[in-house]
Amino acid sequence: MTGPDPLLLAVALSAAGRHPAAWREPDARPTELLTPRYWVDLVTEADRGGIDLVTFDDELVLQPDGVRGRLDAVLTAARVAPLTRRVGLVPTAVATHTEPFHLSKAVATLDYVSAGRAGIHVEVTAGADAARHFGRREVPESRRELYDEAADYVEVLRRLWDSWEDDAEIRDAATGRFVDRNKLHYIDFEGRWFSVKGPSITPRPPQGLPPVAATYTGDDSGDFVAGADIAFIPAGTAAAGTTPLGSALTFVDLVVFLDDSAERAVARRRRLDDLHGSEVGFPTEVFTGTAAQLADRLEDWQRAGATGVRLHPGALPHDLTQISAQLTGELGRRGPASQRTGTLRNILGLPRPVNRYAITGEDAR
Repeated sequence: MTGPDPLLLAVALSAAGRHPAAWREPDARPTELLTPRYWVDLVTEADRGGIDLVTFDDELVLQPDGVRGRLDAVLTAARVAPLTRRVGLVPTAVATHTEPFHLSKAVATLDYVSAGRAGIHVEVTAGADAARHFGRREVPESRRELYDEAADYVEVLRRLWDSWEDDAEIRDAATGRFVDRNKLHYIDFEGRWFSVKGPSITPRPPQGLPPVAATYTGDDSGDFVAGADIAFIPAGTAAAGTTPLGSALTFVDLVVFLDDSAERAVARRRRLDDLHGSEVGFPTEVFTGTAAQLADRLEDWQRAGATGVRLHPGALPHDLTQISAQLTGELGRRGPASQRTGTLRNILGLPRPVNRYAITGEDAR
């Protein structure tokens, strides 16, 4: 008899860490936040530590303090991809003001340069400040409309990834045929927000369809998240494994401040709050303590049915090092670690999907 699948471990990477004063930590690297070395160091640490996937935060506006810039998440993931071995790479994109055609080829490219370890985390924004950057539309007042639009956005992504059959490229020098044009397909998507003809200009990604992740923010987002492959659920708003999210794999979100003792972890968080000038609130629960204490919490979530957990380090690189050097070892001592390798879909236990257009035989020419 086999036991339960190992709990999958994701880490969310954001600037110097989730706490706004994290850049003032003694081991922080605030002058390097916009350098390739910084991000390569973070992701290779996660890769060595046995973490299953990392997400890269992104937004369309400045942080509330108005001073922290950021790099593009998809481009950052592409930069670190060739230097990593196993970890999945899941950058964030905001669907509300971007075009699915552009993102589809960017993520397909990331899947190629990472040898099949790409995913995409799709978010929405209702902020007028973000809309002013583009000036092309009025943002819907209803968040449900935003999520309905994002659902169409994801559908376009998936159709574009399928618009090339796996064997569409022939590359036959003898006959001079590079592409079988009968294996490229129009997607002919017509919706309220998008009208996209296709096909893509990038061949079908190695995974077929890179996994799509979404964050559950309440009932308005429920249908959208249910259509994703991965659902990130804030620990404070939904019990792991109990929110009806279709077939999406459930990852519980948790901010963490970890140290060798609970007292040191608490003291470090208080110091950061003092540097910030007030106690910081987070959109999900916060855990402050040791790796062993956190492992107890994660085991409870696994028993409740969670597929995995996404940990948001309070400060980088300190809390990431605690996760990769202490937490993964602690979990390994308590039970089998995930041994899946290869593509991100393999790591998640998802099969490689059959191309929808190869089934129907709908030809582009």
